[in-house]
This record gives sequence, C-alpha cells and structure tokens, in this order.
Amino acid sequence: MRPHLELRAALRRAIRSWLDARGFLEVETPVLIPAPAPEEFIETLRAGGGFLRPSPELEMKLLLGAGLAKIYQFGSCFRAGEHGRKHREEFTMLEYYEAGADYRQLAELTAGFIRSAARELFGGGRLEYCGTTVDLEAGYEWLTVDEAFRRYAGCSAQEALERDCFDERMVCAVEPQLGRGRLTFLTDYPVERAALARVKADNPAAAERWELYIAGIELANAYSELIDGAEQRRRFQAALDFRAAGGMQPYPAAEEFLAMMDAGLLPPCAGSALGFDRLAMIFAAVDDIGLVRAE
Repeated sequence: MRPHLELRAALRRAIRSWLDARGFLEVETPVLIPAPAPEEFIETLRAGGGFLRPSPELEMKLLLGAGLAKIYQFGSCFRAGEHGRKHREEFTMLEYYEAGADYRQLAELTAGFIRSAARELFGGGRLEYCGTTVDLEAGYEWLTVDEAFRRYAGCSAQEALERDCFDERMVCAVEPQLGRGRLTFLTDYPVERAALARVKADNPAAAERWELYIAGIELANAYSELIDGAEQRRRFQAALDFRAAGGMQPYPAAEEFLAMMDAGLLPPCAGSALGFDRLAMIFAAVDDIGLVRAE
C-alpha cells in the first residue's frame, strides 16, 4: 500500500500547488454541520446535535458570500450506506469555487490541474487505467446529456425521463462509454436534474451542470451555481418533499445559508466537487479506492 499512499500524497501536493499558483485560497470548513443541503438520493450521518457533512458546499458558499473569490479544500465527507470499490461512507472530497466563473471555465480549470498533475507525476499527459489510455493532452470531449443518450442509450434524455429509466440508462448504457481516450465532460443536464445549477439562458430545458468522466468513472460534479434565493428555497423544498415521500430522514433548514441567498450575497460563480479518492485510484491504476486510502 505504501507506493499508492505516496502517489496519493504527491497528487494532492501537485493539485494544491497548481491551485495556489492561480490565486486560490485553501480553506477548512466544519465537518460537523447544523443542516446539510437536502439531496434526493444522498443520506447523511447524524452526529451529536448535527450532521457529518456530505460535502462542504454550503459552508464554502458562505465564504463566497463573505467576499472570498477563489477557494478550495480537501476534506472528509460522509454519506450513509455507501460502500464498494468506488464508494465509502467516509471519503475525501476536493471542492473548489471561483467567483465570476461559469461551468465551462471551471471545466478548463479542472482539465488543467489533472493534466498538470499527470505531467508532474509521470512525466507526460497520459493515464493508463484498466486497459484504457486517456490522453490528457488531446483536449476533452464536451458532450451534452441529450447527445450522450441518443448516441449510447438509444433514446433522448427527455424520453428516458418520461419512461422513468433515466438513471438506469445513465449508469448502464451511457457512463461506461465516457472518458475513453480523453476526458469527457457530460454537460447540460435536463432541468429535472439541475440540482443546484442555474438554468441555461438560451435553453430553459437544460442546466449549466457537468460531470467529469475518466475511463467510465464519474469523478466530479460541477455547476454554474444557482444564486436566486427564491429558486434555491423552491428546489430545497422539492428535494425535502421527495425525501419525505421515500421515507428518508428529514433535515432542518440551512438557515444561515438561505439567509445569505435571500440577501443576494452569493456572487455569480461556479463550483465543483471532485472525488479525490477516485482520482488517486485512477492515477495509481488500481480498481478500489481502499488501496489509496489508509484503510
């Protein structure tokens, strides 16, 4: 395990150095939080009088609202019931935000630090993972969700939503094909899957959201962030209603975050959450994140 842990540490140093050199400030926000963002398919873990964070998103957006412009952090996050080769209940997230940027600019930034880390660690911009060569110097694929469904799932994204098979087709038919040969940013999710992303100005049926794939593995989720307080409240309530209908645990309101949103303090920005354990797994060319964690 030692070589894998050494590579993981070197990967973290390389990314940290790249972000620091571009004016990003490393921050550290609380792991124990009073209220998580309600998400339809993610359960958090209770601890004491609060929750172990599923991501540092709300707390980092509070820092953006307080005037910080470019921030990142590596830190432990927690999601109940997740365990497998690519999942743990506790895992390491790299989360980063830039005020004034949009999701396309954040894709450039993300491709940049992954490519730079490969050059530093391996002397070139190629990754070899489970029989797949990914050329990080070859640019990246910018593929809309609808294009991907038509190409790999045999239907449009909207048809899959209407048939209630969107998630199944995504996992079984679409995702395994992505990130083959080069990075793939799967973009412009249907508005029904907007999460906390803003809707595209020129296409109200799609949201400015992408997920990044390497060799069929989803690594990161990013948005041009929603900054409308009323719409944020509406989406949170819709998620809470969905959770209640499915018997999932209730959450208290994230009052400090919602007050910041209502006050219009969150600037136009983009943010991404990247699974650092998965990226380390790919760089180490192993098929279980447990091999790149001290487990």
